[in-house]
Amino acid sequence: MISSTVSEASLACAQPGDALDNGAAHTVAQALQMAAERWPDHPFVQMLSGTAAAYGMSPCVLSYRQAQTQVEQLREAYRKAGYGHGHRVGLMLDNRPAFLLHWIALNGLGCSVVPISGELRSAELEYLIAHSGIELAIATPARHALLQSAAQAAQCGLSVIGPDDVPPASRSQPPLNQSRPGLATECGLLYTSGTTGRPKGCMLSNRYYLLAAQWYAELDGHVSLRVGCERMITPLPVNHMNAMAFSVVTMIVTGGCISLVDRFHPEGWWPAVREFRATVIHYLGVMPAMLMKAAESAADREHTVRFGFGAGVNRSLHEPFETRFGFPLIEGWSMTETGAGAVLIAHRDPRAVGSNCFGPDNPDVEVRIVADTGEDAGVDEPGELLVRHRGPNPRDGFYSGYLKDSQATDEAWAGGWFHTGDVVSRDAQGLYHFIDRRKNVIRRSGENIAAVEVESVLLQHPLVRAVAVAAAPDPVRGDEVLACVIAADPPLDAAARQRMAETLVHWCLERLAYFKAPGYVAFVQSLPLTASQKVQRGELKALAAQLPGSDRCVDTRALKKRQA
Repeated sequence: MISSTVSEASLACAQPGDALDNGAAHTVAQALQMAAERWPDHPFVQMLSGTAAAYGMSPCVLSYRQAQTQVEQLREAYRKAGYGHGHRVGLMLDNRPAFLLHWIALNGLGCSVVPISGELRSAELEYLIAHSGIELAIATPARHALLQSAAQAAQCGLSVIGPDDVPPASRSQPPLNQSRPGLATECGLLYTSGTTGRPKGCMLSNRYYLLAAQWYAELDGHVSLRVGCERMITPLPVNHMNAMAFSVVTMIVTGGCISLVDRFHPEGWWPAVREFRATVIHYLGVMPAMLMKAAESAADREHTVRFGFGAGVNRSLHEPFETRFGFPLIEGWSMTETGAGAVLIAHRDPRAVGSNCFGPDNPDVEVRIVADTGEDAGVDEPGELLVRHRGPNPRDGFYSGYLKDSQATDEAWAGGWFHTGDVVSRDAQGLYHFIDRRKNVIRRSGENIAAVEVESVLLQHPLVRAVAVAAAPDPVRGDEVLACVIAADPPLDAAARQRMAETLVHWCLERLAYFKAPGYVAFVQSLPLTASQKVQRGELKALAAQLPGSDRCVDTRALKKRQA
């Protein structure tokens, strides 16, 4: 179905111009149609050789004209099968170009898509199928049996087809078939990771996606997109709002090319960046740490990247990374729930590199930082970040609500502010600094310790393949820091575990305040992860309470001494 006939010449940076007028598009499908009319021969999506090999496919490139033609063909097939405004359809296609084609085809009919992670298993799929109400799922053939079994267990009728199959007749009439799809129409239903409970379904409208692209396209400073020129590469999965809204739709409205890689491969990252001739990369905080572990090379600056956009880079690696690889890592803050309705970004100088800074105030966003006392936090005082969109509609650009959970939606918006659950601080210059998720903060002897900060330092050590940090109960200090470590070369006996634990704690003591270093180091074979590969914090907390005293957990509290 996917063609690769775009000429090599058309992959070069095209003549810049103005971005699309988002006001003329009321759906993502309309935005693609406008892009295809303006930039018909520009490349829209490219699947690189490594990703193609992972999916058992051939590398390919689709122009905007080719993509629009295939979208129209798919849309007509879905229309004939009875799908329309208000239906939801599941997509379990990973980061294949087919995901984009089916998504936008369905969007043109007013259907919402439910991206389904390939990491989900039976119980998770049963919940998602029943909760979302999808009656059709498009998936790769290897996953059909899993989806059908989950639907049967959930007692839900579900048709499952491949990306090239003719869709079966819809089981129901479109719920909103009396109205035309528009800005308020649900474009996607994205499920949160559910790190402390069952995932919530975030209902995201066309306005949500289009505003995200508009916001990105209008940035300046270090993040100034050249219309018709940019080539963006991202390893984030399309079941994340970043990949769908801030990556794909932004490239559509600016006439750029997107490459969705199957996942982040440290050893293959720079070859992929060079093959694609990427000008923009999107990153997760763990990526810079893993890339910095590789030996320095004369090829480190052999790329065309202008900037990276992401969040969570370790503050001690931020400046060294930029110096070594020759481009800025622009830190930003947003959530699935907030979208571009409330987003902060450090895209102009001063960026306070190396301080977990994600920028100053945004004129379109109102911000409060609330301390544990319930009062507004002072300068450099940590507190929960509360946000809302400035203007008559404080929820403009945000999610439309949690599906079938109005109580949780109301709680999140208590007092007219969206409660993010993130702990941040604001310095004297008005710059915001990320500390951690509220539920991840460890309270030891009155000190607040961010689990993510300790994790990022441990991850830099060559002995550590993966790590997650949580609070272990301590009768004296309240909490103690416990690190669950997957070792690159697992220790075979108690003596080896002791030596490795001490090595890791000394590593932390050289880089962190003594109280932040692990008081326990537990060597584990796996970490509790969500389907989107985030740490399942609820399960981790329960695990951390059980590990002290076990044979795989080393007590390192005696090493934590206040420095003179």
